[in-house]
Amino acid sequence: MDCIFCDIISKEADAEIIFENEKFIAFLDINPVNFGHTLVMPKNHFDNFLTIKTEELNDLTKLTQYLAGVVKRAVKADGFNIISNNGVSAGQSVFHFHYHIIPRFENDGHMRHRTVQYKDDEIGKYGDMIRESVQKYKDLLNE
Repeated sequence: MDCIFCDIISKEADAEIIFENEKFIAFLDINPVNFGHTLVMPKNHFDNFLTIKTEELNDLTKLTQYLAGVVKRAVKADGFNIISNNGVSAGQSVFHFHYHIIPRFENDGHMRHRTVQYKDDEIGKYGDMIRESVQKYKDLLNE
């Protein structure tokens, strides 16, 4: 497996590390949306949000919450985004699960998402599709 994040974790590749403990690491993104853009991840390799163990995800999310406040204050940001890209179509380029903490500033012009509009009864159709899927996979909730 060739994973640049695993290389950073094992110190085979360089990164500007801002936090590290036995389970997690956080470092600055080398292609930031804004300065201070931070990646937070488990040291254990999981491909994406769907494969990380629940307990590890809970701990990672708590750490990300803490670090988001730290980063926001440090760079004097007006706000921040927490993002996890999952799959190529969602923008994932490194398949080691991680959160992005992206400092945001008034009028920075970044990441203004376009929206789509449901037509006629489309919202109900999508609601039905998702509710059916919830019922189909409800046993997974108990795992």
